[in-house]
Amino acid sequence: MSHEPHPPSDAVELEITDVLDLHSFPPSEVQDLVRDYLDLAYVKGLRKLRIIHGKGRGVQRRMVHAILERDPRVTSFGDPPGEAGGWGATVVEMS
Repeated sequence: MSHEPHPPSDAVELEITDVLDLHSFPPSEVQDLVRDYLDLAYVKGLRKLRIIHGKGRGVQRRMVHAILERDPRVTSFGDPPGEAGGWGATVVEMS
């Protein structure tokens, strides 16, 4: 019986909504993923977003905030109320 590796599957397309949950993505992909998400959300006309990065030690939160600080379309960002994720998520407003 052969144990050859399976060929890589095609990338899965996800629906772009006003929420991006980073929990299912490896940290090494977060920066590119967030940049791509901002681009696609902007094109789709979404201007109020929520990025869920989790609480943990704050590494992903800092990465997300660094990207948002450099994006000229972002007019504001910060922590949502506790019932919407508190510091485990970031709400974003784009122009």
